[in-house]
Amino acid sequence: MILRRTKIEIIHDILKAIQNKGGKIKPTHLLYKSNLSHNKMKEYLNELIKKNMVEEKTDGKNKFYLITENGVRYINEFKKIKEFSETFGL
Repeated sequence: MILRRTKIEIIHDILKAIQNKGGKIKPTHLLYKSNLSHNKMKEYLNELIKKNMVEEKTDGKNKFYLITENGVRYINEFKKIKEFSETFGL
């Protein structure tokens, strides 16, 4: 049985991908790392930008995404939740 990722897992994967690239990632790299379609990735990024977890920046011609403090906090809290649920075998 193939398990689908939940929304919170997808958000975690996106934020973790940005964090693992030093806090800054190009859209194409994020697309590959997050394993999402382009449209789905844009939907999630728009939501994360609105919730101040990610910033979109450009340096002339290149666009990239930065993780914010809120995004880092999300990763830390997600880790706690995952450890808690694994403690009880959930």
